[in-house]
Amino acid sequence: MPGAAVILLETGRLRLRRVVPDDLERLVELDSDPEVTRYTSYGEPTPRERYEREILPRWFAFYESTPLLGWFHLRPDRFDPGEQELGYRLRRAAWGRGYATEGGRALLAHGFGPVGAEKISARALARNAGSLNVMLKCGLVFERDFVWPEDVLVGRSEEERAGVKYSITRARWLDLVGRGAPRD
Repeated sequence: MPGAAVILLETGRLRLRRVVPDDLERLVELDSDPEVTRYTSYGEPTPRERYEREILPRWFAFYESTPLLGWFHLRPDRFDPGEQELGYRLRRAAWGRGYATEGGRALLAHGFGPVGAEKISARALARNAGSLNVMLKCGLVFERDFVWPEDVLVGRSEEERAGVKYSITRARWLDLVGRGAPRD
């Protein structure tokens, strides 16, 4: 069964996340209100046993059967305070299918929307052509070259730690979205 709740999306007032086993009591309470279930089960509550035997196992099986393609993050930038950092890592089988661009664009929209970011950046090794291509497709533009700190890429030469930073501002994102969003 899944462990900690996974946040899927946040708005100004909501946090949409996966259901976890600890939600059982809250789900039973929710479905015990006849007004809540009036149009789904004619006001009949969903028995706790049905949640335990049928509903939650089905939801958890769905979670587990969904293949993990990789991960994405949008978090406060660890190197440039005041900015948000976009990051992603996908398994090789998912490369070249547009997932990184799709996920990146979704996080940019979320970052410039509910998060309220003014600038979002992404970094990669200078020789990572695939990641650089994704950044460009997402509308980010080259900002600068840099060298990753030694504690990030331990045991690598300065040449091997050569990186690039791409970024996009809220104004540029809104302009791109207004013109139909970045294209592949």
